[in-house]
Amino acid sequence: MATAFLNAIKVSHSYQYHGLCLTVSLQARRTHYGLSKQSTLSDAQLQKIVEDAVMHVPSPFNIQSARAVLLTGASGGLGIYMARALANLGTNLALTAYPGAALDEVRTESEKLGVRAKVYALDLRDPAQRTQLVADVRKDFGQIDILVNNAGVEFTAAYDDLTVENICETIAVNLEAPMVLTRLVLPEMLSRKRGHIVNISSLAGKSGPAFQEPYAATKAGLIGFTASLRATYRGSGVSASAVVPGFVEAGIYADLKQRSGMAAPALLGTSRPEKVAQAVVQAIERDLPEIIINPLPVRPLLAFIALFPKVGEWVSDKTGANDFFRKVVEKQKRGKSK
Repeated sequence: MATAFLNAIKVSHSYQYHGLCLTVSLQARRTHYGLSKQSTLSDAQLQKIVEDAVMHVPSPFNIQSARAVLLTGASGGLGIYMARALANLGTNLALTAYPGAALDEVRTESEKLGVRAKVYALDLRDPAQRTQLVADVRKDFGQIDILVNNAGVEFTAAYDDLTVENICETIAVNLEAPMVLTRLVLPEMLSRKRGHIVNISSLAGKSGPAFQEPYAATKAGLIGFTASLRATYRGSGVSASAVVPGFVEAGIYADLKQRSGMAAPALLGTSRPEKVAQAVVQAIERDLPEIIINPLPVRPLLAFIALFPKVGEWVSDKTGANDFFRKVVEKQKRGKSK
């Protein structure tokens, strides 16, 4: 259908929409869409087709004009950098984390950058605390224009060694909380026709590495959740983006590296946390569906794995990610046996 549309229309007229110059032809070929030799599409009909398509061009989001950003996992490794990047743009911050010991430091730094910041130490595993969080932030800031679902937990272990509590906790924090918080902030965003949700996923959600079953499943869930949100609310003024980092020198990977002494595979490399924070800003301002952060391009590899799953398993294993997590587990077991 897309090919037929492109074959049916040639470029000749220009339209300006959200600062983008879109050039569209109003000449149609009779051989498409069941047109007879005598039929044709008028300029007015073609213009309507073009204008309908243009309605799907995302409008830019001015972060500086946001009343408040709700950032979860704000005192964790990546959250600190995200708070700093957003504060540098002059955006007020509602900062939450659990147990939240370092939240005051993040608040102080944000206030020094000239923004208003408040902290909310709470447990996102608790449904009642999620609801109370949104109510408190609305009371303190008036409205939530941006939600960044950054909080996450991870257990590196063989799946049969995990407890049911480990699995449920990962799902509750990594997937259930983002989905519920999004549901709580959406109605007011939709009423204002303005808002953005950023879900911090992971390359684990794209590739499913060994010893990461609950984490990989929840991060894959965030990618699917984001895509569905974009499809449902396209054109409403409210949108969502997925930010998908690989190994980052902060947060979960930094903690694993410190505990195990293991470095990330050389074929994948590591990224600076500032890159992730910058991606969050870009995702909001440009309404990007997804940004992958990795030193080397991995989209071609992911595409190959999707096209050839059996061979892709072998290729994926050769990247060294599975071996990395296997060695982390072995190191953890040796540490416990001492």
